[in-house]
Amino acid sequence: MAQQLIGFIGAGNMATSLTGGMVAKGIRPARIWMSDPSPDRLDEVSRLHRVHVTDDNLEVARRVDVLVLAVKPQVMGDACAALREIITERQPLVISIAAGVTVANLKQWLGEAPIVRCMPNTPALVQAGATGLYAAEGVSAEQKEMAGQILAAVGLTFWFDEEKELDAVTAVSGSGPAYFFLLMEALIDAAKAQGLGADAARQLVLQTAWGAAQLAITSEAGPDVLRQRVTSPGGTTAAALEVFEEAGFREHVQAAVAAARERSEQLAE
Repeated sequence: MAQQLIGFIGAGNMATSLTGGMVAKGIRPARIWMSDPSPDRLDEVSRLHRVHVTDDNLEVARRVDVLVLAVKPQVMGDACAALREIITERQPLVISIAAGVTVANLKQWLGEAPIVRCMPNTPALVQAGATGLYAAEGVSAEQKEMAGQILAAVGLTFWFDEEKELDAVTAVSGSGPAYFFLLMEALIDAAKAQGLGADAARQLVLQTAWGAAQLAITSEAGPDVLRQRVTSPGGTTAAALEVFEEAGFREHVQAAVAAARERSEQLAE
């Protein structure tokens, strides 16, 4: 990948995070191009990462071997239509990180091109993301490897054989950070209700969440075993977990993820 020219259409948070991750992993800034209509955003990206910047999407598309589409889903059609002639002529690898935009959508707007569709999540902003990827027909093994390396710059990557599986990825890891944020928010409120100060409540909850995640990631035991290890019969943890179970916590999680997947499918249609 170090020999390829990589371009971004859109310089939002995710594109900037990917750029920073690649530069940190040894990709020379001179090999990266980025376009955006905002001069302030381009100035910020140029200052942070020393990459090439422009407000001309066509200039980026003409120069690069890999083109990352990082615009909002609602403007993706117009952005792609303007690039169609260049994409058809040059056939760069196209990587889309837009939620709900299918390969069929992209081919309708761009014409035939090698396309990889990705579903990253917001922890990618701190190089701790989890991204699901799907390679459409016509993507070579080398191109697939390049796409994986780009997204791996900001976290873990997982390839899927069926595009429809990305709806489940969206529901689990794409929307997933919000589920954990909601639990943190609720725990902070509960801590304050028990008399803790706001600052102590926040720090205790966030450190506990971080520590639990680190323990789960580094342990050979699964989350179920780790939960059992900290749950003494008749103890405080058991009393709390009993309330969760009686309230149908697991069933609510199942229903929430199913609702998110259903919505992802509706948006794709």
